[in-house]
Amino acid sequence: MKKVLLWFLLAILSFSAFGAQAEERETVALTDFAQRTVQAPLHPQCVVALSASIAEAWLQAGGALRGATEDAFEQLGLAEDVQIIGTIKEPNAEVVLSLAPDLVLITDDIASHASLIETLEAVGIASYAVSLDTLEDYVRAMTDFTRLTGRDDLYEQNVTAVTEEIDQLLSRLPENAAAPTALFLRAFSTGVKVKARDHVVCDILADIGADNVAAGNPALEELSLEAIIAADPQFLFVVTMGSDEEKALAAFDALLASNPAWGTLAAVQEGRVYVLPRELFHYKPNARWAEAYKYLLAILYPDLYASPASDEAA
Repeated sequence: MKKVLLWFLLAILSFSAFGAQAEERETVALTDFAQRTVQAPLHPQCVVALSASIAEAWLQAGGALRGATEDAFEQLGLAEDVQIIGTIKEPNAEVVLSLAPDLVLITDDIASHASLIETLEAVGIASYAVSLDTLEDYVRAMTDFTRLTGRDDLYEQNVTAVTEEIDQLLSRLPENAAAPTALFLRAFSTGVKVKARDHVVCDILADIGADNVAAGNPALEELSLEAIIAADPQFLFVVTMGSDEEKALAAFDALLASNPAWGTLAAVQEGRVYVLPRELFHYKPNARWAEAYKYLLAILYPDLYASPASDEAA
């Protein structure tokens, strides 16, 4: 039944596309994060975003939304006229098509999003694949987004001002100082994983001169308490993943924090275990990148940067 409905919607939209040819809207050629050349409409009127972070960035670029995934409503509190189009991992193609969007913003690394591209292309709907994993990704995405919305003022506010603040923060880093050592852990309801790279926390730690002890250490990447004790990092950072923060912290406690050996770490004994705020380090920080830098800088270099409100793990 779902396939029949999908093909019915495709047929309607394909038919509608012929009638719209007489009113061709102005487009601009963009290269998206999947290295596709996309003809995206200028000032799109009906936009669907397939993740909360993408939805937030689009709004920060001055755009409006007609549809978004469930996580966007949980995180952003979107208006009532915005339609839920499924989850980030399972967007509902029929609902997306029923909105007749002129632009769909998708992620570049989820299989269901990649398959949706073919459906959208079949009816002439533009899609733009985007990543917001790094500061450079954010700058690039906002360059394209504000080009589409025509809001250069918001680029200045949410990108230029942010990167300038980060540059100012980094200019105050101590010279020739020993690199502080750190370990970053992600806590899920089902377990705990070490992250050595490809994460907001890892990227910022590298940029502010910290030594992530998991980098190049296979024993740590496989979450070995013995290896953590051997490395004895000065700082331990934890980010909870998934929708249930309490269960994630319970798993962290069961696997690590409740173990007597964990208590032998200097970072634990001296209160340098931090549960990082999800809004900055679980979700993409977007316009709050400078705030994310400032948060970690204040922990690693308290004499140079104002301290954030601490949130230590048990």
